[in-house]
Amino acid sequence: MLHPGPDAVPRPAPCPGPAGEAARARRRLLLSGLAAALFGAPRPGAARGGPAPPEYYYPPTAGGGTATMVPGLPDPVVARLGEVGLPLGALGLFVQAVDQPLPLLSLNAEDSYVLASTAKVVTTLAALDLLGPNYRWRTEAHLHGELVDGRLDGDLVILGGGNARLGSDDLLRWFEAMQAQGLREIGGNIVLDRLAFQLSERDQAAAPRPAPDRPHHNWPDALSLNDGVLRLQLQAAAAGRPQVELVPPLADVTVLNQVVPGRGCATQVHWSGDAGDGARELRVTGQWGPACGPSSVRFALMSDADLTARAVQAAWVRAGGVLQGRVVDRAVPQAGPVRSPERQRDARGVLRPAWATHLSDPLPLLVREINKYSDNMAARALMLSLSPGFPAQAATPEAARSRVQQWMRTRGLPPGDLEVDTGSGLSRAERGKPRALVQLLRQAWHDRNGRWFVDSLPIAGVDGTLANRLRDGPATGRAMLKTGSLMDVRAVAGYVRSQSGRVYAVSAIVNHPDAPAATVVLDALVDWLALRNDGSRR
Repeated sequence: MLHPGPDAVPRPAPCPGPAGEAARARRRLLLSGLAAALFGAPRPGAARGGPAPPEYYYPPTAGGGTATMVPGLPDPVVARLGEVGLPLGALGLFVQAVDQPLPLLSLNAEDSYVLASTAKVVTTLAALDLLGPNYRWRTEAHLHGELVDGRLDGDLVILGGGNARLGSDDLLRWFEAMQAQGLREIGGNIVLDRLAFQLSERDQAAAPRPAPDRPHHNWPDALSLNDGVLRLQLQAAAAGRPQVELVPPLADVTVLNQVVPGRGCATQVHWSGDAGDGARELRVTGQWGPACGPSSVRFALMSDADLTARAVQAAWVRAGGVLQGRVVDRAVPQAGPVRSPERQRDARGVLRPAWATHLSDPLPLLVREINKYSDNMAARALMLSLSPGFPAQAATPEAARSRVQQWMRTRGLPPGDLEVDTGSGLSRAERGKPRALVQLLRQAWHDRNGRWFVDSLPIAGVDGTLANRLRDGPATGRAMLKTGSLMDVRAVAGYVRSQSGRVYAVSAIVNHPDAPAATVVLDALVDWLALRNDGSRR
């Protein structure tokens, strides 16, 4: 059973007769003051979930029978607030048409809320502006030794350039191209250089730690494959044991398939520890019948560095190459700036050229992955890529944050309007004001690179994180919104095209222990905007 929040004030019973009319008149005066507060100067914030409601705000009952008396808020939003019993201060919102000077709606818009994944709006907009839509990440291969008749008498050094979308298939094709270029045997080691990202435990303190069942919490890595995530693919066979495949294939990892056919559709993964020789075993048990269909399970059983090393070795051999040594990580310097020898500049300021280079897809495709599917690791890698001098100078979270703050000042946002930490929204230090987010969204709508951002947002009821939300309603296909969710946060930020054709920029954030139940409040706001008919045909 839901109850009004701690700030609830019992609503007095209506008074009959002249005394009742006087009470209603007094209430109208009080409500006119509330309207001024909602659309005028901000109020001081309370300790939890924004400002404390004024004494004349009567929270909704659990059943929604008591109307929330907030002038300006749409009736559907008021009704949903009543259903969930959400305190007024837990909701912050700001709505303004992209072509109008005044806001349509404003509630707690100058209070700072935990942003969750709507922080990705800031990261991706800053990247499009600072890096440009033609930006690509470079993964480089350098030869340390002489290459004669297809054999390298030395090491192959692979420099990670922060490509968050580098996959094992990309690596395999790149290795095949290297071998076609003349490198077929490596007499030394494959050395992995991931020094372009410099992070410490302290840099990750405000974000959740990675766990096997939470691969989306993985830390960014300058040389990462498949987001640092393993994928176990299952497929029932017409006869015999179901098929099990590990993606990417890993060197010195044996997949032991103990899944049997049956009516059940459940499997378990058992991961062995390192016995000392580096070999590992992945044992899969359970039942998987023809009715279960194909399945793909993602998990993070090892460090990103270990996964990359094993995947690199397996890919080089699969491509037809010979490796006499092994795959090792380049040692991190004990003192001085973190910089690879290959990234030193000559007297003319030119970086040492690579023997082979793999280019990522252009930036807009990564922005699309980040916003459509809320890819946390990609967002964090993108944030680090904004560090000044990257990749010739190692990226640090502090330098990246400083550059993003400088960029926000050029957009008219003073310190305190929006705070970005990891760039993904996983950190609770990433906070912001609904008004500030809308300010960025309205600028982006008219910006030269804005179309890349708008196209990256999930479309209501169609794709991305909104594929199964706001379906079969007025907002279906008309709302383009970045979603955000943590245990006590629900948020949306983006655009809604109204029935009349006018486009509204919207930011709505709920910070409250019951935030998951408040999704209906945000959806009611979006549907209401989509239904508006204000005569504009913009």
